[in-house]
Amino acid sequence: MNGLNKLCLAIDTLNKTLGRAIAWLVLATVLLSVFTAIARKFGIGSNGWLEGQWYLFSAVFLLGAAYTLQADQHVRVDVLSKRWSAKTRALIDIVGHVLFLLPVAVCLAWLGWHDFMQVWQHNEMSADAGGLARWPVKLLIPVGFGLLILQVLSEIGKRIQVIVNGEPT
Repeated sequence: MNGLNKLCLAIDTLNKTLGRAIAWLVLATVLLSVFTAIARKFGIGSNGWLEGQWYLFSAVFLLGAAYTLQADQHVRVDVLSKRWSAKTRALIDIVGHVLFLLPVAVCLAWLGWHDFMQVWQHNEMSADAGGLARWPVKLLIPVGFGLLILQVLSEIGKRIQVIVNGEPT
């Protein structure tokens, strides 16, 4: 299980590091929003600035999902599970990850990659005047779900360790 520990730790470290960096995008989004609002008051607004806000907002959620899972900060119903043993909770988490989260994440990563490639090949731009290229925001989808897939695999590995070794350390 030592190799599994190292792999889980590497994935956790990757997503924790990215998650902390991505958190700064919230500040960037707020600052860009304030700048855009002030600029519009002076008649110098831009569709590119508005789209930049959407891109940053998308990056926070798509790239931050894996960090949220790693930090165990997602929504959970603990009414029953807090009474169960660690092994029972681990087994339920594995079943949920394998049957629900992993298939959805793989499907969305695959579809997102296909969508990104179409936009990239056609060099698609925003239909709005002064808008941005579409490929950066489309790339966020497969990358974000790819990170989530890695984190799901790490979570499954950690839950297997709980089942084999007992309570987590």
